[in-house]
Amino acid sequence: MKIDAAELRVARLPLVIPFRTSQASQAERVALLVRVITGQGEGWADCGASPEPWYEPEFLSGARAVIAEHLLPTLMQAPDITAARVQPLLAQVKGNEMAKAALETAVLDAELRAAGMSFAQYLGAVTDRVPAGVSVGIPGSLAELLSQVEGYLAEGYQRIKLKIEPGWDTEPVRAVRERFGPDLALQVDANQAYSRHDARRLRALDEFGLLLVEQPLAAGDLPGHAELARALATPVCLDESVTSLRLAAVALELGACSVLNIKAARVGGYLTARAIHDLCVAHGVPVWCGGLLETGVGRAANLALAALPGFTLPGDVSATDRYFAEDITAPFVLEDGHIRVPAGPGTGVEVIMDVLERLTVSCELLC
Repeated sequence: MKIDAAELRVARLPLVIPFRTSQASQAERVALLVRVITGQGEGWADCGASPEPWYEPEFLSGARAVIAEHLLPTLMQAPDITAARVQPLLAQVKGNEMAKAALETAVLDAELRAAGMSFAQYLGAVTDRVPAGVSVGIPGSLAELLSQVEGYLAEGYQRIKLKIEPGWDTEPVRAVRERFGPDLALQVDANQAYSRHDARRLRALDEFGLLLVEQPLAAGDLPGHAELARALATPVCLDESVTSLRLAAVALELGACSVLNIKAARVGGYLTARAIHDLCVAHGVPVWCGGLLETGVGRAANLALAALPGFTLPGDVSATDRYFAEDITAPFVLEDGHIRVPAGPGTGVEVIMDVLERLTVSCELLC
């Protein structure tokens, strides 16, 4: 398969409600969508990069530039390209894993559509639906938080994740636990908001019977996470710290986590995500699938990943209406607390072009 051309689109999708973490707040998803065009068909991907580098070093305009100026020209020179060859061909470009992941995913989508195979089948999925969790941003008040959680539980979500930061941690967790009881599957996500000096504050969360505390310390502080893991009764989960298979192996060796959140966009694509899953299964470490407010294109691929056997905890694979009133694919819906894994070729979803055109703010064709 040869890449003849590619299209880079930036689209704006308003969020149903603003989403705030310890790092930033956003009222819309600005998505960089990648389409590769080959002689055998097309493939789509949703790049995980945000407009600003507040959450990750990569950011949208930088990802667009490195794809257009370096990554795509390299792939287009290859006479025969497969998804498995993308990362080796792009190895000379350092970092930029989200940009690389987008190209690998688009190539894989095209490859699998031509072969009539789904992402789920290719990756090794063992189920046709996955349990859905939901991530709750930092709201304006406890009352607003409790109202949001109540609504999500009424919809059927099987796990609640609360975003936390210093000053918004013990009190909201206590309020949710007291309101909804000890059987609620509850976890928290700090997005690197704490330091090693906050161990006592984080230990205060132990009394609430949480599934895990996600990424409490800075991404590069694996020794600190290992130290914290020994001090807490609550399992420590890593997210931003793991950007490669090698770092996943180091984290497990150090004892820096006992749970891992796998985001395919962060680690360079779904092939590496699957390898990290396999590593964790071999070590008896449970994993779950994280999200980056993906459009339906990215959500479909995440659902396929979350259907692998090691994903034993509900992931951030919420229904479409959790984030968007209108998406660029047919909506994903919650069914008895689960979301179905697309079974069609490639990601199994089709882009609704008239909607995408309406939401597009820029588009460039690269030949």
